[in-house]
Amino acid sequence: MNRSTLSLIGVTAALAAVAGVATVTGAGTPDAAPAVSAARLPVERSTLACPAPSDSDFASTTYTAFTPKGDSAGSGGTAALLAAAGQDGKAAKRKPVAPLKEAGKPVTAVTESADAPALIGTADGALAPGWTVQQTTVVDAGPARAVLGTSCAVPDSEFWFPAVSTGADRQDYVHLTNPDENSAVVDLRLYGDKGEVKTTTTDGITVPPGATVPVLLSTLTTEKSDALTLHVSARSGRVGATVEAEDAKAGGDWLPASTDPAPEAVMPGIPGDASDVRLVVFATGDSDADLKLRLASSGGEITPAGHETVHVKSGMTSAVDLGDLTKGEAGSLVLSPTDPSDKAPVVAALRITRGKGAGQETAFLPATAPVGDRASAADNRTKGSTLALTAPEGDATVRVVTSASTKGGEPVTKNVPVKRGTTVVLSPPAPSEGKGAFAVTVEPASGGPVYASRMLALPEGGVPMFTIQAMPDDRGLVAVPESEEDLSILNR
Repeated sequence: MNRSTLSLIGVTAALAAVAGVATVTGAGTPDAAPAVSAARLPVERSTLACPAPSDSDFASTTYTAFTPKGDSAGSGGTAALLAAAGQDGKAAKRKPVAPLKEAGKPVTAVTESADAPALIGTADGALAPGWTVQQTTVVDAGPARAVLGTSCAVPDSEFWFPAVSTGADRQDYVHLTNPDENSAVVDLRLYGDKGEVKTTTTDGITVPPGATVPVLLSTLTTEKSDALTLHVSARSGRVGATVEAEDAKAGGDWLPASTDPAPEAVMPGIPGDASDVRLVVFATGDSDADLKLRLASSGGEITPAGHETVHVKSGMTSAVDLGDLTKGEAGSLVLSPTDPSDKAPVVAALRITRGKGAGQETAFLPATAPVGDRASAADNRTKGSTLALTAPEGDATVRVVTSASTKGGEPVTKNVPVKRGTTVVLSPPAPSEGKGAFAVTVEPASGGPVYASRMLALPEGGVPMFTIQAMPDDRGLVAVPESEEDLSILNR
């Protein structure tokens, strides 16, 4: 896609919760209060921003919105997406997109417009906890043919994107979307295998209120590299950020941010027929990181031959070509320190290729956080969706819930055991009766932490077009400490 001003994904989810302070009543010097665990309560408001889809004349984009059933922050509520403003500060006048009316049943909207804008939306009340929107674009012809999928994401002040590129075959845009009423100011930094890359015009990028700003990474530097790490930091305000990566020879996809820097990284759900897998790692701290690589397959952990470890220098990006890593069997890549006492934080992502020659297609899988309380993937098709689950620390059981479809039916629940160090791959059970898109929700039932992703395969013209979305916790619940009145504070 040739995008002169590509509006893109900013996604934001604001969690409304007020924390109180637990104290002790009584005159004089208060006794120490017993520790009180924080209650986990549903959020009252969520905000999401979706990128402007492809400007190709051959593109069709589907938005699927969903809120899982469960505890809510009240009754009623609204959830809908509205057009974001472009760089000129003007928002297109369009009706709300994919307005949701009830929890537990997804809704869809489709556009084939080449000038469809980025979207910013808000959910409140009973529709806020776990509200998720999937944006899936199919470009079925032309040099940009691909499936581009992304879960509309949460706003923040900092993002890390390993696996971006300024190479000749790549066209990578970072899309910055501001969901708030005040301008945000954003700095961009690129890091290669020798440290920070010399760039121009990367400081103080202003993103107007309610607007989206695309930045083509290759315009920031003269250095051509196919293995860089992008750091996005907001010095004021917050933005939703994601990268659209297009490859002239191998399709492309959205590249979401890696999870927060940590000594370990998990990338769940590498398809078994991956023809090429490339790992990109960046050490964010002051110390080098020495990591061991493990592939969690269906039968247990495997150490990739010839790629047992990787050394990542502080402030530098390392890339490792793993080839056809999975050898026909789906798996998950787990990075951990070779020395357990080593706590050097890293961020990581995989570039995954399926197919060969002119029939190649690419997707990205960044390191993700565990499912936590619950995670959902909104856009699923009966014949195209595959769920991957891995439990790197201990045996676990998860509850997989298939929602009603956009055209009716009833939810279906299935308990899935996952043994330590393995990856379980399954097709989500379709809703009973009903047709159309459906959502899949994963909820831990017992055992250790579980990491999840969903692959959506939509082959076209002999090309194995696909996209993968990691499924971290949906942030539908927030910890709120218990509190009580303490009038003795007036005597202090």
